[in-house]
Amino acid sequence: MEKQTAPFAQLLADAVNIEGILSKCYSTFHGYSIGNQMLAWSQCLSRDIPLGPIATYKKWAELGRQVKKGSKAIALVMPVTVAKKDAAGEKTGDMAAFFVLKNNWFVLEQTEGDEFAQEDVTPAWDKAKALEALNITEERFAMMDGNCQGYARDRSIAVNPVAVYPHKTRMHEIAHIVLGHTKEHLMQDSEVTPRDIREVEAEAVAYILCSVLGLSGLEDSRGYIQHWMTGTNISDKTAQRIFSAANKILEAGK
Repeated sequence: MEKQTAPFAQLLADAVNIEGILSKCYSTFHGYSIGNQMLAWSQCLSRDIPLGPIATYKKWAELGRQVKKGSKAIALVMPVTVAKKDAAGEKTGDMAAFFVLKNNWFVLEQTEGDEFAQEDVTPAWDKAKALEALNITEERFAMMDGNCQGYARDRSIAVNPVAVYPHKTRMHEIAHIVLGHTKEHLMQDSEVTPRDIREVEAEAVAYILCSVLGLSGLEDSRGYIQHWMTGTNISDKTAQRIFSAANKILEAGK
């Protein structure tokens, strides 16, 4: 670990100080209300359609995918605004808004096409070996929010099929588990790490790993870290946690 600390420290400094970008992947899909999410979930459940990112026919086409022939659209509630008219049928200049059900949306499982992103791989690190060594399982992504790149729960992770950098997302979610973030709901409030620090820690681990292994996504990773830092500095304690987790994950996949 001591041999790794110096290069890891320089990579962490780069992540904080070299300008990054906040990827558009966090705003590619529309953000749906809780009510519409529940409505879509109930329709998927009744039709036995696996949960996944949801979008309109046009949006899927923009992303290079086509809706499968015969697929029945998901109905969501959407606002409609119309011009008011008087008794003579003339527009009054006022507008009226109301909500209606529209069948305009399809779940990822209802589409087909090429993979969204080619995952970077390297012979220096084996994800299957790392997951087994760390006692972590990778499950199917089951969220309707296409902007969520992945998530971690207890000892399981999931990577969005539309994630721009699936390898980086996987390392980020693995880091959440190795850092103990997914068990903090069992701790006292005073022991819980604030979300901004959790995200900085996990993404910094992913940044270091991608740097060491020569994988893509570094500019976006720096942007993510800098976004969550919110003007604060990385403490020595946080830095050591980052270095320790990065080393553990790196060794697990060798």
